[in-house]
Amino acid sequence: MPDAAPSASAKTREQKRFDRYDKDRNDAVSREEYLMSRRKAFAKLDTDRDGKLGFEEWALKTTTKFAEADKDKSATLTRAEFLATAPKRAAKPRCSCGPAAPAPKEDADD
Repeated sequence: MPDAAPSASAKTREQKRFDRYDKDRNDAVSREEYLMSRRKAFAKLDTDRDGKLGFEEWALKTTTKFAEADKDKSATLTRAEFLATAPKRAAKPRCSCGPAAPAPKEDADD
């Protein structure tokens, strides 16, 4: 058995982001590579595939969220219904720091 477990190389967040964009792995991000994620996002919204983004296509997620929250189908949201439209927040990562340093002791002579 090996003395130590194998470990993955550490990469910074920006190195990982660069690698996601650099699809052909030539250590350069071309304009096409840079815009690819935008093209994919646009294509998801362009539901009729006409190459144009109408307001209804752009607002589809929002109008769907409104319709789902409008439980009484009144075309208005009560406070309780509106609450259901709040963005879902990701939990903040817990600190992986060590224990807090103890507070300095005050001298009894002061």
